[in-house]
Amino acid sequence: MDDYVARAMRTFDTPGVAIAVVEGDRIATHTYGVRTLGAAGAVGPHTLFPIGSNTKAFTAAALAILVDDGKLAWDDRVADHVAGFRMYDGFASQMTITDLLVHNSGLGKGQGDLMLFPSTDRTRAELTRSMRFLKPEHSFRASYDYDNVLYVVAGQLIQDVTGQTWEAMLRQRILEPLGMRDTRTDVDTPVADQVGLHGKNSTPVRGVGPTAVLKTVLSGTTFSPAGGLRSSAADMGLWLRALLREGVIDDQRRLFSADAAKALTTPHTVIDEPGMPGPLALANPQFNAYALGLEVSDYRGHKVITHLGGVLGAYSVTMIVPEKKVAFAVMVNAEDAGTLFALREHLLDTYLGLDSPDWIGAYKQFFDAGHAEAAAALKKREAETHPERGPSLAVDRYAGVYRDPWYGTATLSRDPKKAGELRIRFDRTPGLEGRLVHVQYDTFRTVWDMPDVENAFVTFALTPEGGIERMTMAPVSPNADFSWDYRDLHFTPAAKAR
Repeated sequence: MDDYVARAMRTFDTPGVAIAVVEGDRIATHTYGVRTLGAAGAVGPHTLFPIGSNTKAFTAAALAILVDDGKLAWDDRVADHVAGFRMYDGFASQMTITDLLVHNSGLGKGQGDLMLFPSTDRTRAELTRSMRFLKPEHSFRASYDYDNVLYVVAGQLIQDVTGQTWEAMLRQRILEPLGMRDTRTDVDTPVADQVGLHGKNSTPVRGVGPTAVLKTVLSGTTFSPAGGLRSSAADMGLWLRALLREGVIDDQRRLFSADAAKALTTPHTVIDEPGMPGPLALANPQFNAYALGLEVSDYRGHKVITHLGGVLGAYSVTMIVPEKKVAFAVMVNAEDAGTLFALREHLLDTYLGLDSPDWIGAYKQFFDAGHAEAAAALKKREAETHPERGPSLAVDRYAGVYRDPWYGTATLSRDPKKAGELRIRFDRTPGLEGRLVHVQYDTFRTVWDMPDVENAFVTFALTPEGGIERMTMAPVSPNADFSWDYRDLHFTPAAKAR
């Protein structure tokens, strides 16, 4: 493994890697590289990595424990336990606790994520009340679309039922019983052995350019039930061993019941997404479905239980192979996922006794092609842009307060430092503000003060009288993560700026 990891890290320019492997009852950790780019501190078994959406299985397990306690049932309506919860339409408002976790709500992929990322001043209770304003893209229970916001509602549900915060319940009922002493329930509190967060300069798109320390990290705790845990290889081994044992901690204790273990891994929503092309198609599943905070799938004909996690500057994957009584987690402190995926496939091939192709080379080719395609698309769009055309109004006429039903308000104002330019501020997202630069016609482009945030086009539609009817947004980069949910914003003027 050492040689394989070293080659992957060189190929994808990955600063640090931590791996936890569970074989039956035995836990082993393997760590490589540095915690912080350009510094000497090595990654160790207790170094913390953000695990992103691998947090969702912890939130689902917390609910399973409450079902074991008799405080909930999986078929209970969420609205019967959570004050103020209602979806956009009446049918979806009847969703059960199971529905909350299986991505069948009808919301589009990542819809509502700008209420959470990269930071927010809203509480979980406020976000829960805002769910009614998210207009769905599909019918309730009709299809799979990944979301984060409903896992935040799940965190609020835990608090409303127990009187404890999600954080307190997780520590008391999961982390402490398992001895997970490293794990933190937030993404930004400094600790002595914190992993450095790293990403790629977005020149021209995220994932292209020299490796650089990420200057903006997620902050706050509102989104934690969906993706806020930080954990170590040592702790992830303890967690995966408990899942592999179907909730058994030791001869005297259980984390959750056998029924709960079955519920967590029972498929509910079919995941119908395109597979990987070319040589990577070998890893495409024949079946793939979402259970409760976990995916149930197959790898080259063998059943696996898995999940990916990703936040600014870090990726993770967990994998359970029930037939082999093996589980593993891989965590990297970089946004380029090539190392993560190549190690995942290599470890699976190893434990399943399968011939292993050159996953490192195949993923390098795939990601390089994707970056080149995105760069070409940006170059083509720039060549077809006509900055001399527009804007239709004097710049000051665009200033004002704009309101979106689910996000809240954004404020456009005159730039005090640059005459004839505007500034934009997302009022519920501390730090998310910057310049607006004219592109063409009535479209502008953000230049955020906060580094590493995906920039967006901002387009105004005018009324026949020449007033502003609405303001819409779209990511500039074709490779923008779905959590930069600009496309679902529909701002209308709320007030004039002073």
